[in-house]
Amino acid sequence: MDFFISIITFIFTITKSKLSSLYKPCFMPDKQMLPNATTVLVLGICSIVFSCFFVGLVLGIIGLVIASKPRKMYKETPDLYDGYSSLNAGYIMSIIGTALGGLYTIYWIIWVVILGTASASLWHFNNY
Repeated sequence: MDFFISIITFIFTITKSKLSSLYKPCFMPDKQMLPNATTVLVLGICSIVFSCFFVGLVLGIIGLVIASKPRKMYKETPDLYDGYSSLNAGYIMSIIGTALGGLYTIYWIIWVVILGTASASLWHFNNY
């Protein structure tokens, strides 16, 4: 009796492995990583970190420009590519870094205008 049970379990394991291989398509290309996904992620992180300097604005814009082509490639054929999550995260962080860098630039422009106006009024006041 044990012999028959062992034969049945052996046949079951072979059948199970063959059935699982039937569900896999014959030709499934390996997914390749999206180009520049890691680069966009690093640029997005750096654009947020350096957003208190003018460098964050530049890095964010570069990250957005580099991310445009891989995003288009992924939207055309999403089955062929992997790594969209890191590309999307870098894209979003580049947007945030660009916005923060832009706000910082506007802040400094306003600051320079205020100081310029104050120094001009003081110079005008001292001449009279």
